[in-house]
Amino acid sequence: MESDVTQNTVADALNRSEFSIFHIKAMFASAMGFFTSAYDLFIIGTALTLIKSEWNLSGTQIGLIGSISLIATFVGAFVFGKLADILGRKSIYGLEATLMVIGAILSAFSPNVAWLLVARVILGLGIGGDYPLSAVIMSEYANAKSRGRMVSLVFSAQALGLIAGPMVALTLLAAGVNHDLAWRLMLGLGALPAASVIYLRRKLPESPRWLSRVKGLKEKAAKELTSFSLGTITLEKTNDPIVKQSLWKYIVTLIGTAGSWFLFDYAYYGNTISTPLIMKDIAPHADIITSTALSLLLFAVAAVPGYFLAAASVDKIGHKKLQMIGFFMMGLMFLLIGILPDVVHMFSVFIVLYGLSYFFAEFGPNTTTFILSAEVFPVNLRTTGHGFSAGAAKVGAFLGAFLFPILYHTLGLSNTLKITFLFSLAGLFVTAICLKEPSGKTLEDISNEDKKLDNLVRVPVSH
Repeated sequence: MESDVTQNTVADALNRSEFSIFHIKAMFASAMGFFTSAYDLFIIGTALTLIKSEWNLSGTQIGLIGSISLIATFVGAFVFGKLADILGRKSIYGLEATLMVIGAILSAFSPNVAWLLVARVILGLGIGGDYPLSAVIMSEYANAKSRGRMVSLVFSAQALGLIAGPMVALTLLAAGVNHDLAWRLMLGLGALPAASVIYLRRKLPESPRWLSRVKGLKEKAAKELTSFSLGTITLEKTNDPIVKQSLWKYIVTLIGTAGSWFLFDYAYYGNTISTPLIMKDIAPHADIITSTALSLLLFAVAAVPGYFLAAASVDKIGHKKLQMIGFFMMGLMFLLIGILPDVVHMFSVFIVLYGLSYFFAEFGPNTTTFILSAEVFPVNLRTTGHGFSAGAAKVGAFLGAFLFPILYHTLGLSNTLKITFLFSLAGLFVTAICLKEPSGKTLEDISNEDKKLDNLVRVPVSH
């Protein structure tokens, strides 16, 4: 389906723009947020192994500390997402990074459980806000041909954050740093990458799409477009329409993005935050350094290649199709671990299957849920839709992180992963039923945002 507006528009100029230095700068500013969020959300699993013995934590306290930032992430994603559609992307971009810095520093100086919980809440609010802002800013800057690759490369910084956490932990533990100081350094170092991009984020130009198509500031949008393209794109005038779509018209799409992301994050965060616990059970004689090294090896060998292979191929394979492939293969690995007798006692076989589940999580829904939510909603609802989807996902992540250790101790690893398989299967079906393929299409064509409301009965992603 062709867009109603095909020429002399900011949207059309952006859709056909060439990859430039500006894209690299924007990608770096956005990517550091996901490096930080991955580091902060997953380093807590290793830190908790040290805090637990020092503070004599109960099982409930361990679950809360490990998961409370995820609930805060839901709030942050929804609030920042809504604000960015009302006030603009640039007006609040950088505030969420500031919250991440404050949360990380407060975590490092925590004297007790209550302080640490408050610090993790502040951190989660910042992480949540980063999801819709960084995703949508990158999506709205990108051209139609390689939008999936650009957005997924931003998200791929999460891979580096995933391995940075265990590397920091290994370095501190191997150096013999006192455990009380070690966990504080682990949590506090998360402030550095977020702090490094606050200034850059505040200096990025406002999204020309939002200025022109939401606020109607066409001349200012044209100037921001010139700034965006470093003078290579100029428009004397723009014919972008004002977009005022209703979120209710996109309810099926919202169920698809929020539902599939919720189901994925239950599986992903439950496993990942509990990986040190799983490694300890699979290799019971390993000390904390060895189990942390195993976690690092697993992420580096299985997860990291999945992120970057997804970035390289997502626009060729298709955003929806890759999500379905990933859900199927990830779920299959969980099912095999669950049903094969004694596989949890066969270290090498378990590591291969568990590693493949990570590979297909990254080469699949962990990347594509992020991309899809940034491209299937109209410009006046884009950060709202992404924020709600990311927030719903973190509710799933909270449930996974909180319930996984409980199910693990009650049912055993095999049965717990059978449940995770069911979540993966549900994610596959929600994706298949509620979403359509957006790969290679413009943001305007995907959302059908230029169609008048009175002509619009239902707005899924158009073919």
